[in-house]
Amino acid sequence: MRDAVVQGSRERLAPVLMTALTAGLALIPLILSGQLPGDEIQSPMAHVILGGLLTATFLNLILVPVLFARWGERPEPHRNLREA
Repeated sequence: MRDAVVQGSRERLAPVLMTALTAGLALIPLILSGQLPGDEIQSPMAHVILGGLLTATFLNLILVPVLFARWGERPEPHRNLREA
């Protein structure tokens, strides 16, 4: 089962990182222009979104596979009611 978790994590690495990277790079100009007039709402919102992207990326790539490897189990096959 550990091999399946490692393989799944490797397969998800590129899509998750590319999505977070492109969204994060798009937010950098909003974060850097935080003191300009008219950006009172956009800059703090960009900080929150970037923090959420970093947190979600960490959870998706590190924490979820660790938790699944620790507590994830294959479901037992359903018994046929006629056999019981």
